[in-house]
Amino acid sequence: MLRASRSDVTPLPRLNQAQIGRPRPRPVPTQRLRDERAVLEDSLSDHAPWDSGFETGEELVFLRQGLPPHTLRKLRRSHWVIQDELDLHGLTSPEARALLVDFLNYCVRRGLRCVRIIHGKGLRSKNREPVLKHKVANWLMRRDEILGFCQARRTEGGGGAVVVLLKGQRGMMNAER
Repeated sequence: MLRASRSDVTPLPRLNQAQIGRPRPRPVPTQRLRDERAVLEDSLSDHAPWDSGFETGEELVFLRQGLPPHTLRKLRRSHWVIQDELDLHGLTSPEARALLVDFLNYCVRRGLRCVRIIHGKGLRSKNREPVLKHKVANWLMRRDEILGFCQARRTEGGGGAVVVLLKGQRGMMNAER
């Protein structure tokens, strides 16, 4: 009886058989991942991706594009009162960068306009060259809230410090300023 019931059955062609197994994984966009990683590494690098022209001799100078030149002149002549300062002497680059980011965020929250960042002259570093000086300058140029900076006056730290002008915050209460 079993044989009689199977006599008119024909096997399915291989093309009509369902494949049972795990579904294929979605393709990984490796080029997009590489591009995103490259952008992230570039944004975290210590080197300016452009020819910034911020350095004139040994003096660090930077003014955000579109601002009038007299802004830098005012900054050099201490037109704005230095409201706070950060000393990065003796720190490693990663420590200095983390502290600088925290300090700038604090300054923005408090509505500070002018601060001094002491990076040191590099007298105790290898080859007696400043390590943090150029890194601090590059880090500052990448921040939108930085309008400009220049080397501090000799009495304020000279070649071992920069005076930084930050964007002002509109609408803050005067008590917080």
